[in-house]
Amino acid sequence: MQYNHKEIEANWQKHWAENETFKAEAKSEKPKYYVLDMFPYPSGAGLHVGHPLGYIASDIYARYKRHQGFNVLHPQGYDSFGLPAEQYAIQTGQHPAKTTEENITTYRRQLDRVGFSFDWSREVRTSDPQYYKWTQWIFIQLFDSWYNVDTDKAEDVASLIALFKKSGNAAVNAVADEDIAVFTAEEWKAFSKEEKETILLKYRLTYLSETEVNWCPELGTVLANDEIVNGVSERGGHPVVRKKMTQWSMRISAYAQRLLDGLGKIDWPQPLKDSQTNWIGRSQGASVQFEVISDTDATSKEVKLSFKEIEALKEKRANPSKAEALLWGKLRKKKGATKFRAKYTINKLAADFVCLVKNTIVEFSGKEDEAERTVVFGNEGFNVVRFTTEEIEENVDV
Repeated sequence: MQYNHKEIEANWQKHWAENETFKAEAKSEKPKYYVLDMFPYPSGAGLHVGHPLGYIASDIYARYKRHQGFNVLHPQGYDSFGLPAEQYAIQTGQHPAKTTEENITTYRRQLDRVGFSFDWSREVRTSDPQYYKWTQWIFIQLFDSWYNVDTDKAEDVASLIALFKKSGNAAVNAVADEDIAVFTAEEWKAFSKEEKETILLKYRLTYLSETEVNWCPELGTVLANDEIVNGVSERGGHPVVRKKMTQWSMRISAYAQRLLDGLGKIDWPQPLKDSQTNWIGRSQGASVQFEVISDTDATSKEVKLSFKEIEALKEKRANPSKAEALLWGKLRKKKGATKFRAKYTINKLAADFVCLVKNTIVEFSGKEDEAERTVVFGNEGFNVVRFTTEEIEENVDV
């Protein structure tokens, strides 16, 4: 008996479509399970091998969970809004609404022929105004909110304005810009409408800031790092430059701890959690304590200097003589733990070059206090080696 796969698959695909076999029930006593794929860009070329490569794996899992008795939501959609659709329209000289609709029709036909168990009643198109109105709505919610550190949550900007009217901003504990001047309630009331809006923008969860971005002049848009390959745009291969632009930003750092806490509640592979942890990048800094050496500590090889003495050392380091520069060029190239330090203080005497590991001091001879220096350095356990300026200039290669 011959297996006519085209006929059999077409019959079953027709049956699935007419009976909505894979539709998730809105009300069901079954336990819920959500299997979500990344939505494809509906380009004119149609599906490529990478699409079914990922979709087959997730579809197998969706079917497996249905057999286990779950009410599985396995939707599909199209990431049809933005640069890919725009560039395809430019290349073909057609309106993006027309090309996007045609491309989606092609994708849908190809996806159905593969036999995926998608719930098409939940189809999403990011270019649909009924979809992107909600992304605009989310932005408005963020814009009309500020992060109250005392309550550890976002609150309506109206509550912030009420605080300003009552007592100014001195006691406001918020995630905000750092350059906000302190003002009283009376000063707030006297501000113009424009001045008040400028201040509020420094507190809102979405705010304007000058940010260095990846700008592609040819595409006329900002690109994410993963949209750049070898210094050019992934789409079209156009040059990309770094430039500062005024951008909308979000105070996502306010939610850093909550985002990290949430990672512990989701069933993701650890490498993926690690990448998210690194992306969140929460950091409190570090507290470090250093022992301050007093002037009277005779057991130390280093003694604290005054501000003027430190500045004088900086000046000497910045302006070495020809011989000092030649010798330092040789000493600083020594590898490992034997590296030298220039103009290092030992018991308030600035030695020319010091290697603490080898307890060795290299100096130029001819100093007026040379005898005293030899005694002091010797008492501190250092061996002193001296050269004349002439010896260095004549024997060290430039």
